[in-house]
Amino acid sequence: MSNALLPSSWRPSPAALLPANPAIYDGPRLATWAAMAYLVFITVRSLIHLLLPDGGAQSIATIDVAVAGGSNIVAMFGQWGAIQLLLAGLLWVLLLRWRGLTPLVLLVFAIEPCLRSLSGHLKPVTAMATPPGEALNWWVFPVLVLLLLMSLCPAGRSSLR
Repeated sequence: MSNALLPSSWRPSPAALLPANPAIYDGPRLATWAAMAYLVFITVRSLIHLLLPDGGAQSIATIDVAVAGGSNIVAMFGQWGAIQLLLAGLLWVLLLRWRGLTPLVLLVFAIEPCLRSLSGHLKPVTAMATPPGEALNWWVFPVLVLLLLMSLCPAGRSSLR
């Protein structure tokens, strides 16, 4: 039997964050599917930063790289992409091998936009327009928190496979 798409009860259990058996996930399938969909986005974002000639700094984030030190900006975007790709790989392993850690993965997803926002506040970036990461931060955050809370809730059993 597989977990239901939605929770059977909307009472989150904090114990589900670090389950005794991480191979077993008792939460709703929707939370896992949404986490995987978001992880596809993160993986693509990582590859863009790593592989695009400008790392996406100018072509996507509208940061002027034709300034003194512009090549350093591009290099940092590429290195950022490499680190993001390593994290994405680790998160893929957790989601695919240890489904019970879905809530922990969603917690990491929810914390990331907060930390990027804090970083942007402490070290503001000058761009010609609002970078997509900044624009989407506060739209993505509540969705990720909702998914996190959902993942901590038990799901009823379904006869569907």
